[in-house]
Amino acid sequence: MRELNIPNKLKEILDDFIQRFKKIYQEDLVSVILYGSAASGEFIDRHSNLNILVVLKNTDLENLKKSSGLINKFRMVTPLFLTESYIAGSTDIFPIEFLDMQENYLVLCGKDVLKDIHIDTRNLRFQCEQELKVKLLNLRQLYLRINKDKVALRNLLFKSFTSILHILRNVLRLKAKLPAYKKEDILKELAAEFQIDMDIWGKILAAKVKQVKLNSKDTEQLFISFVRELEKVADIVDKL
Repeated sequence: MRELNIPNKLKEILDDFIQRFKKIYQEDLVSVILYGSAASGEFIDRHSNLNILVVLKNTDLENLKKSSGLINKFRMVTPLFLTESYIAGSTDIFPIEFLDMQENYLVLCGKDVLKDIHIDTRNLRFQCEQELKVKLLNLRQLYLRINKDKVALRNLLFKSFTSILHILRNVLRLKAKLPAYKKEDILKELAAEFQIDMDIWGKILAAKVKQVKLNSKDTEQLFISFVRELEKVADIVDKL
């Protein structure tokens, strides 16, 4: 296995997981691929999971059940089970997910099934627009329910900020850019391309990482401003 930038204890866990997996599936196992923060070198111990793409020839539930004991034992390892045919037929539906995988991955054993997949940017634009507009609908509905609970509103703001920033990171790909990983850098790139209000986005990030503290009034006003910003960005993506 190539050197990984993760703690030695986790390397041992990962190696043990793979060896056991090989014994379970033998010839049915096509490949095991590490992707995400552990593959990119940005793994944070106790905060990140080991994301694994497991490619099998057969993903029927009866076949997957063979590894249920192993998965329950290695809870830090988060496996995603797919077949090659599923991957080939799903890049148009999940372009964000496959681009994320393709950008940072490491083949731990078997075939490199990600190397030659192609993502059509038209599908990427559609998924980005769809997910942004769904987020908008959900945020409006949730705001009506929890606007008086400022703790719940703040938690929703922070959670939504993270997931939406991930979508917008992929919107930058539509501008033929290889987007950054750090949230601060993503925001700078978004501000340059789409004229987002850095005061609003930057304040949410600062509050999320506990650099500033929000009172109840600040929380609600920032939430309202964030939704307005999201409406603006969704409209921009719609016109790309």
